Amino acid sequence: MPLVVVDGSQVSTEWVGKRWARSAGFPEASASQPQPVTIALINNMPDAALEDTELQFFELLNHAACNIPVNLKLYSLPGIPRSERGQKHLTNFYSGIDDLLNSRFDGVIVTGTEPIHPDLREEPYWGILISVLDWAERNTTSTVLSCLAAHAGVLYSDGIPRHRLADKQFGVFDYMKNRSHALTQHIEEAVQTPHSRWNEVREDALVACGYDVLTSSARGGVNSFVKKKRNSLFVHFQGHPEYGTQTLLKEYRRDIKRFLRHERETYPATPVGYFNASITRLLAEFQKNVLSDTREKQLASFPEGAIVETLSNSWASWATDLYRNWLQYLLSQKSDSSSPVAVSRMTS
Repeated sequence: MPLVVVDGSQVSTEWVGKRWARSAGFPEASASQPQPVTIALINNMPDAALEDTELQFFELLNHAACNIPVNLKLYSLPGIPRSERGQKHLTNFYSGIDDLLNSRFDGVIVTGTEPIHPDLREEPYWGILISVLDWAERNTTSTVLSCLAAHAGVLYSDGIPRHRLADKQFGVFDYMKNRSHALTQHIEEAVQTPHSRWNEVREDALVACGYDVLTSSARGGVNSFVKKKRNSLFVHFQGHPEYGTQTLLKEYRRDIKRFLRHERETYPATPVGYFNASITRLLAEFQKNVLSDTREKQLASFPEGAIVETLSNSWASWATDLYRNWLQYLLSQKSDSSSPVAVSRMTS
């Protein structure tokens, strides 16, 4: 069990029986194993995706770790709206942000959340988020910023704005490797990644500010990019390589529910490159029925069971390889941080 999750006062029922271990504190290193890599996961996802997101990262890191022991601790930014259930989950299993800011970790992963304002600097958590970004530059070896967190990171450090898309970029998109890098070793030239976002940061602005774009495409735009900031290699994803097989399906169903509740104006488009032809036809028929009768009870006939049987995860292999490279980078810097050869090799 390479992954150890450091939890709070209880053990989540969602974690019981899983392949990772749980501990009330970081366990002591074994003499027969390398030093554990310590990671902080700052999970800012809304309540509907909070627990799914932590499980996605647990699974991904556990698969990627191989024989590297990984100790993981959970955090979340204050200021994000929470239900009573969501706040209780954070209280039971997550540590306070002050604990993070007074600690050092080998790596940190910061997820996005659903923004309230077009300008991220007006979000209620902006002040604490930039404190976390400043902390990460000095107190981690590498920082992963996912989706909205990536947009916030480049806005804060380089003033790079995000641009509103004509429609939600939603589905599984094809990308090509742009360059060789330690994080893309042993990864095929063509990869697929799930995306779910209304905004983008553009390649020309990133390159002008010294970012190295690792994967991109004409249709999907920039997928992943990196830049060294003080002590930390910042790794940014506009997409979600951590997504599970059914994550886009769950989000699509949530968006339909929001439409039926009049929380969004338009019926959601089906995710690109995710459903096969027969399921696409089935969903078109379901949409036709819903548009003729927009009561929420229509959701009861959503053909989820038939859809699940057809889904495949075309991005799992490269996501695992990428995070394995990331963990190897953390381990190499931990074991020989004074070696200029190692630093040059892993950041070039």
